[in-house]
Amino acid sequence: MTALIALVRKDLLLFLGDRRALLLNLLMPIVLGAFFGYLFGGSGASNNAKIEIAVVALDSSNTTHKIVQGLQADTALTVLEMPLAEAQDKVLKGKLNAAIVIPAGFGEAAGAALFGGQAKPEIAIYFDPSQSAVLAMVKGMLTQHVMQNVSAEMFSGTGGHKLIEDSIARLDKKVANDPRSAELQEFLKSVRKFQADSAQVEGPTNNTTAQGAGAGLSMPFVTHDQAMNAGPKYNAYAHAFAGMAVQFILFMGVDAGISILMAQRMGLWSRLLASPISLNTVLAARATSCALIALVLLLFIFVVAGLFFQVEIAGSLIGFLGVGICFALVTATFGLLIAAFGKTPEAARGMATFATLIMVMLGGAWVPAFIFPQWLQSVTLAVPTRWAVDGLDAMTWRGLPMEAAWNPILVQMGFAVLFAALALWKFNRQRSDHAH
Repeated sequence: MTALIALVRKDLLLFLGDRRALLLNLLMPIVLGAFFGYLFGGSGASNNAKIEIAVVALDSSNTTHKIVQGLQADTALTVLEMPLAEAQDKVLKGKLNAAIVIPAGFGEAAGAALFGGQAKPEIAIYFDPSQSAVLAMVKGMLTQHVMQNVSAEMFSGTGGHKLIEDSIARLDKKVANDPRSAELQEFLKSVRKFQADSAQVEGPTNNTTAQGAGAGLSMPFVTHDQAMNAGPKYNAYAHAFAGMAVQFILFMGVDAGISILMAQRMGLWSRLLASPISLNTVLAARATSCALIALVLLLFIFVVAGLFFQVEIAGSLIGFLGVGICFALVTATFGLLIAAFGKTPEAARGMATFATLIMVMLGGAWVPAFIFPQWLQSVTLAVPTRWAVDGLDAMTWRGLPMEAAWNPILVQMGFAVLFAALALWKFNRQRSDHAH
C-alpha cells in the first residue's frame, strides 16, 4: 500500500505540475459545452430559432394575400416578401431556409380545383438541401393556410360565388350523361344557398356566425404540449457538458496510456519494475491516479455548469456520483488498454484518438442519441460512452431516481473490468516474453 500510494501521489503531482495540460483539460470541455448547449437551446429561457423563408406572390388575388398574411403571423416562421430571383439567390447561398412561389392566377385556379375538379395549380418551393427536415415543416404550414383561405373564399367570398355559379352552369351540360355530375351540382347549389344565407347575416348579435362562415376549413383540434421530465425544464447545457466532459476526460485517459509507452521507451518502466514492486501494483497505481483525476475533472466541470449555466443534479446525487466514478474507472482502464496494445507512442496516439472520437460520436456526446436512426441507437448500446452520457443525463436534467443509474453503473463497470483484464493479460504476456 505504501508503494501504491507513493506512485499515485507521483502521478497526481506530475499532472498538476503540467499547467498547460491542466488548463486544457479544464477549459476546453467548459467552452465547448457552453457552445453546444447554447446551440441546442440553452437553459430554455430563450426562444427557438424561427424558420426563415421567402414568399414570392405572383398572384394578386385576395386568397393569396390572406395566405401570405397567415404565414407571416405564424410564430414558427420569419417570412420575407421579395422578387423570385432574389429569393432563389438567398436560398442558394444558404441565407434562407426555403422560398415559396405562389403562381399567377392561383386563387381562382385553387378554388376551381377544390370544387370543380380542374387542374391543380402548382406552388414551387425552393429549399436548401441541407435543410431537408425544414421542407416538411414548411409544406405542412403552407397546406394549413392554403386550405383555410381557399375554402373560406369558396364558401363566403365573391370569387367563390362567381366560381360556383360558373361551375353549376358548366355541369348542366354533363348531368344527363354523368350521374356524379348531378351529385356535384346539387352540392354546389347547397353551397350557393349557404353563401346567400351568410350574406344576409347582419348585426352585432350575428357577428360570430358571420365570422364562422368566412373562416373556411381549419384544424378541428388544438394541442396541449407538456414536456415530460421529472426534474426542472430541459436544459441543453446539461447534455452538452456531459458530452464534452466525457470526450475530454477520455482524451486525458489516452494521454495517461501514452505516458506509459513513453516511459517504456525511455527505460523508466524497466527500472521501476526492477525494484521490489510488482507489475500489478504499478498498473493499479496508474489506474487509480487516472481515475481520481477523471473524477475530479468531471466534478469540476459540473460545478461550473451549475454555477454559470443553471445545470442541476435534479435526480439522485448518489446516482450521479456512481455514474461518474464508473466512467472514471472506464477512462483509467481504457488508458491501460492503450498502453498494453500500443506498440509505439505515435502509433498508439493515432489509433486511440480515432477510437475515442468514434466512441464519443456514437455515445451521443456531440448530438443527442435520439437523433440517430433506430438501428444505430441499438448499436450504440455496445459503446461505454453511450451509457455514461445517458446516465449523466438521467441524473441531471431528466431528474430520474437512483434506479435509473443502475444500468449505466453496471454496464460501465463491466467495460472497466473487461478493459482491465485485457490490459493485464497483455502486460503479463509481454513481460513473460521479455523474460524468455
